[in-house]
Amino acid sequence: MSGHAHQAVMDRAVNYLVTTYNPKGKLIGWLMMASILVEAWDLYSIAFVLIFIRDIFHPSAAMLGLAAAGTQGGAIIGALLGGWLSDKIGRRTVFLSTMIMFVIFALAQAFVPSVGWLVVVRLILGIPLGSDISNGYTYIMESMPSGEREVMGNRWQFMFALGEVLTLAIIAVFIVSNMDHDLVWRVTLGLGALPAAIIFLLRHDLPETAVWLIRHGRFREAKQVTASMYGDSLDMLPNEDIELPRPNPMAFLADIRRDSIRWRATLFGWIGCFAQSAEFSTFAFYIPVLFVMVGVSGILGTNLVTLALYIIAAISGWVGPLITPRIGQRGLSIAGFAIVLVALLVAAAALYTGHVVILPFAAAAMLWGHYWDAENVMTIPAMVARPEYRGTASGFAYVFVKLPSFLAIFLFPVLFAAIGQANATLFTALFPLIGLLAALFILPEVYGFEHD
Repeated sequence: MSGHAHQAVMDRAVNYLVTTYNPKGKLIGWLMMASILVEAWDLYSIAFVLIFIRDIFHPSAAMLGLAAAGTQGGAIIGALLGGWLSDKIGRRTVFLSTMIMFVIFALAQAFVPSVGWLVVVRLILGIPLGSDISNGYTYIMESMPSGEREVMGNRWQFMFALGEVLTLAIIAVFIVSNMDHDLVWRVTLGLGALPAAIIFLLRHDLPETAVWLIRHGRFREAKQVTASMYGDSLDMLPNEDIELPRPNPMAFLADIRRDSIRWRATLFGWIGCFAQSAEFSTFAFYIPVLFVMVGVSGILGTNLVTLALYIIAAISGWVGPLITPRIGQRGLSIAGFAIVLVALLVAAAALYTGHVVILPFAAAAMLWGHYWDAENVMTIPAMVARPEYRGTASGFAYVFVKLPSFLAIFLFPVLFAAIGQANATLFTALFPLIGLLAALFILPEVYGFEHD
């Protein structure tokens, strides 16, 4: 069989696989989405225990910001490394190893003797976090058909909001029970190991994706996987393996430039990842600290107000994917970034004029818009990438989430102190403006996108 014939057979087998067994694909998709809870717990829990860490260790603003941003920095490495390894050695190996790493280092956080050690552990902890997200999107895109996979991929923000609600509720219980503050932050951070361990057990028996096996010419294993999972041995595939050239990660950038739709969609994905991450990691990440600083309420009151805000965010995160088939990926991005832009301008005005009672309402609107504009920025680059580069594409996009997140969480406390809350909030409005312009002028409609 010639190379072109092999390619045609592989394309037909992959298309048949994801369209015929969609119910199984939904199950796999939710298993991948579940890992978002792990990152959500880590990202949000540190935001709410920073006050306790500050009061106990008295670190500098820069060191406190580095402790908060540590996992974001490690995730930059993890996204690139995990995406590349996912394409090279397979999806299953990567997602199992990432969960094991996270369990170990999440627990280690609870026993660090200083902020310095906390920074080191959190930097390492970020590696499996970044790796798992980039790998999870490959599973979703290879297990579900077009029209369904983008809806599932867009649900990652709902899982973030759910993680936020769980985190806030548990921390509120700790505070009400008068738990020692040193114990609160240690138990809170260490508890992140629990969902990671559960997810590892749920995923343990999940096989390698048949799509990855097919694309690597490992037809016999692919047929065994589909026969085991679906009772279908993919008779259209040959019974012997073939040797295929290994994809070069550097070729990924050249590949997406060959098609203007894929290139524009991917370029928007990078810009959108940067914009939504920056807007959240500046204003929304520091909502608890901001509320306390401007006197909206005390620590417990702030937790309860923020819990209400993230219940609203969870509703937004659930609604966004449901309306995506109706308004498209482009419409979702335009609406989301526009809402965030207006909300931040209102929040800045409230801070300038001293009307802090407006802040919770502006924050609620900001989070509603954010959970729309952030939903598809990872989905789009993963969806339009060719299967042989999908892990690399997902990891590369996630770098544009984690790099601004690391810089913003690390530096924003310094910016707060230097220019004040109102000016810092107005500065943050630049990011949704960039995202809105990119959605209007760069992003083509790619809902239901199919490869040639």
